Amino acid sequence: MRALTWHGKHDVRVETHPDPEIVNPRDAIIEVTSTAICGSDLHLYDGVIPGLLAGDILGHEFMGRVVETGPKSTLKKGQRVVVPFTISCGHCFFCERQQYSACDNSNPAEKQDLSEPLYGHAMSGLFGYSHLTGGYPGGQAEYVRVPFSDIGPIVIPDGLDDDQVLFLSDILPTGWMAAENAGIEEGDTVAVWGCGPVGLFAIQSALLMGAGKVIAIDEYPTRLALARKLGAEVIDFKRTRVLEALMEMSGGLGPDAVIDAVGMEAHGMMPDTIMDNMKQRVGIGADSAHALREAIMAVRKGGRVSIPGVYGGFLDKFPLGALMEKGLTVRTGQTHVQRYTEDLLRRIGEGEIDTTFLISHRLPLEDAARGYENFRFNQNEWTKVVLKPGTEVAQ
Repeated sequence: MRALTWHGKHDVRVETHPDPEIVNPRDAIIEVTSTAICGSDLHLYDGVIPGLLAGDILGHEFMGRVVETGPKSTLKKGQRVVVPFTISCGHCFFCERQQYSACDNSNPAEKQDLSEPLYGHAMSGLFGYSHLTGGYPGGQAEYVRVPFSDIGPIVIPDGLDDDQVLFLSDILPTGWMAAENAGIEEGDTVAVWGCGPVGLFAIQSALLMGAGKVIAIDEYPTRLALARKLGAEVIDFKRTRVLEALMEMSGGLGPDAVIDAVGMEAHGMMPDTIMDNMKQRVGIGADSAHALREAIMAVRKGGRVSIPGVYGGFLDKFPLGALMEKGLTVRTGQTHVQRYTEDLLRRIGEGEIDTTFLISHRLPLEDAARGYENFRFNQNEWTKVVLKPGTEVAQ
């Protein structure tokens, strides 16, 4: 089969790999029909997530048709399914509490030593996201093996096309959980840093949950326009003093809740960002977190901080004093995708949520390297890339 593989910083290639096979009774093999490049894939592309090996297959947002099942899979051949990026056994301490992204059994024992020293506990299994999370081949490929297929994939009914449901695999539930973690109450003012895919879905979700005002912060005109179209007020951080603007826009109190949808690769020309980026380049202090620092400083006293943005290492200049003295509540974590997929699929089917506005480019899998390069370096025009295995590159 053909698959997109990682070979180093800004070096990804489409290569030929052996087809996946059933390994365990609960496995299924999926023929991928649509797969997206995620903003968190760019952390791998930029080489700031450890634990990747040359030749690893990337991709954790994908869907397709079931072509083979193990004897204990509940899926049937021919079904169309969306697969959560989190791999979860369904029966451990965490899965039984619907904390699927904390599953204790999905990261193989021989891989757990890679993340346990870093985080105190081993990470759970994720598709296509380094050997810290199990080293599972990802879904930017023609075929993929899906472990625990009786727990993760959600069957898609006829009448919904791939573009409408693909993002149930990650970014739509992630945006939804980000808004849920912000503890939104009717009429709240919510500020969202980052108008990438997760930030835009967090804006959409916050408004559906009753926020009275959502303020989106970014620098790219196209992404700010998408946020405005969803109903947000916007701040261009290159033209506006963000903290002053937020105080003014929230009646002098500060936002009730803030959402950091930027994560570990904040950019810009603020002094802390420049220092973070210099350290990141030489491997000292892995995370650049200007957005998170600013969010903590901006939120009102007693407010809530939600962090869906990905962080991987350590952080200095963290405003712990502001966090404590203002009495803030912080919630974060990888998304418990399976907890949300059924409800979000219903909302899509009823027309309450439309995810297709986000897609700027559809490319053949063979053109994936171009998709990565542009999604990384032309973020104003390339808001979301969907790859279509089996289609041909235009001449």
